[in-house]
Amino acid sequence: MTTTAVRSRDETGTGRLPGAWGLGLRRGALEIRQFFRQRDQVVFTFAFPVVFLFLFASIFSDDVRGAGITASQLYVPAMMAAGIMSTSFQSLGISIAIERDEKVLRRLRGTPMPPAAYFLGKIWLVLVTGLLETAILLLVGTTLYDVKLPSDVGRWAEFGWIFVLGLTACALLGIAVSSVPKSGKSATSVVVLPFLVLQFISGVYIAIDTIPDWMLNIGALFPLKWMCQGLRGVFLPESAKVLEQAGAWEFGRIALVLGAWCVGGLVLCLLTFRWKNRRDG
Repeated sequence: MTTTAVRSRDETGTGRLPGAWGLGLRRGALEIRQFFRQRDQVVFTFAFPVVFLFLFASIFSDDVRGAGITASQLYVPAMMAAGIMSTSFQSLGISIAIERDEKVLRRLRGTPMPPAAYFLGKIWLVLVTGLLETAILLLVGTTLYDVKLPSDVGRWAEFGWIFVLGLTACALLGIAVSSVPKSGKSATSVVVLPFLVLQFISGVYIAIDTIPDWMLNIGALFPLKWMCQGLRGVFLPESAKVLEQAGAWEFGRIALVLGAWCVGGLVLCLLTFRWKNRRDG
């Protein structure tokens, strides 16, 4: 952490440490700078869902019977949801596990910085990267695949709360799952595998109407399926809702599930988060 984040005097010279919110903003700025300095990580993070969108949209480009859309258009909101979860759940699950293994968390815990500031910094990071990821996929979708942007404020409001609740739920799950890997080296394998499985059973790579109900029911226990469904409801025409398992967008249920995961994810974080590895005691 930079010297400014643990400076004992604030700009007014009163001798008081900045509050958790102020330190969280500084920590977030540091996290964002560190992220963009790693060019290979930046390219992989933002290019991965775009490349997959291009591949699947190129392979499956026919019209979807009875839905009034093409298969290419169907993939755009699904990949947006996967991108949001990638920049939150996957990113935090891996990076925090590595920081714990390298004793970065242990050193931070020994500074005057409030613990909340560390997590606020991570939230700022996933917010910025999630917004950029979503903007890139929207640009690609509207430019190449004729996805129409919502024309009314209500749809944009729905997009807003789906994005915020989905990002928050996935970020909290990422923080919680970071305690599962035994070392930083195993973090990628531990975190990526369940995320990959969820993408297949939540309607990211395979259309909802072709996935067995029992798989959909498992996927419905997690945020990704509901994020995909909600974003389809925002960016696809009403005729496309016939493809959903319930034949409707179910925005009320989406809000309920994502809100419940925000609460549940916070509880999981409080119960499982550790500043040190198990072997360090």
